[in-house]
Amino acid sequence: MLSYQHAYHAGNLADVHKHALLALALDYMAQKPKPLSYLETHAGRALYDLAAPEALKTGEAAQGIERVSGWFPADHPYARALAAARAQAGPRAYPGSPFIARHLLRESDRITLAELHPQEVAALRAALPGADVRKADGPALALSLAPPEPRRGLVLIDPSWEVKTDWSEMPRLVSRLHRKWPVGVIMLWYPMLTSGAHEPMRQALDALDIPDALVSEVRFPSARPGHGMTGSGLFVANPPWGLAEAGSQIGERFGRL
Repeated sequence: MLSYQHAYHAGNLADVHKHALLALALDYMAQKPKPLSYLETHAGRALYDLAAPEALKTGEAAQGIERVSGWFPADHPYARALAAARAQAGPRAYPGSPFIARHLLRESDRITLAELHPQEVAALRAALPGADVRKADGPALALSLAPPEPRRGLVLIDPSWEVKTDWSEMPRLVSRLHRKWPVGVIMLWYPMLTSGAHEPMRQALDALDIPDALVSEVRFPSARPGHGMTGSGLFVANPPWGLAEAGSQIGERFGRL
């Protein structure tokens, strides 16, 4: 979806949920000496400015990371990535998932980032010089690379959900990736909407033959009147050790908002 710009939504409560668990998963996986692969199908840009007009217009970051940053101690992988982003780009910087991956992974790990929007591709390459950034259809690229080398790794699927076919296509993508890459950690993020548009997609995910998959869902107040997103979900095939417990812990915090 070339009209979608995540700069309006960076640092919102959905990002907090998604990025906190992504950071924990990557940090845990990087503790083992074996190299790993990280793929991303809808990368966006690596760094966002929460003082930019786009972020200020929606107020989502103000209701998000700027409200709940105290949830995370300084040694939490998400807090470390946030601190690194601000050290690089200023006190109102926010790390997108590509930056989080680059910060937490090692030189021996392979990072491949797919994005179609020309401005986002340019920003991604500027923020992460030397990264393997592909101006390509992310789902098609992930399928073409699966299983990647090294085989141990994680793929983040994070579409805008503004394309109506995403709701039916993303469960199929998860299923196809899992068949081709049965040991891979497959992480799909989705919004929970007042319209209920996410519910058939969730049912399709539940119907997949993926034993021990993790579903982490959190609810939160709308960022502004009329905003249709009131929750965030993650479906994770082959979740790393400890991720289910971390999902429960962050869910408890969201439950107190």
